[in-house]
Amino acid sequence: MKKLCPVIKEKKNETTPNIKLYKELEVDTLARTIWGEARGEGSAGMQAVACVILNRLHIAQERNGFWWGNNLIEICQKPYQFSCWNKDDPNRKKMMQVTSQDDLHFASAVRIARRGVYASLQDPTGGSDHYHAVNVMPYWARYEKPICVIGNHIFYRLS
Repeated sequence: MKKLCPVIKEKKNETTPNIKLYKELEVDTLARTIWGEARGEGSAGMQAVACVILNRLHIAQERNGFWWGNNLIEICQKPYQFSCWNKDDPNRKKMMQVTSQDDLHFASAVRIARRGVYASLQDPTGGSDHYHAVNVMPYWARYEKPICVIGNHIFYRLS
């Protein structure tokens, strides 16, 4: 049985208008990250990327903070963690402009992100908090044992 991705813990009442607005900003940021990192990977690959981000958030919440960020937006936009947010990434401009009306993959990313922020997702990554494309070998992965491969990404749990 697959484990669920952790649900985002809230400290304030979600009925507050500012909280609802912030949650939608989290959905948008997560969806853009999913789209930027895995739009060619289908639903399973996009869900796996979302779960890595949610797993990082869960780790940060358990430890009262972590180097990659303390909330969903910080984690997604941490420099050099998700390349789609890097200023020199050639697809960054596309990622910032894509809409659900223009792109079916982004519409799927938004649905996955909403489930991740408001509910829960099945975690096909086994709790992974890192991944990379199969065609690269980052220095941090050299001596690590992969948990799984989903599409063109290899997943690891390092924390």
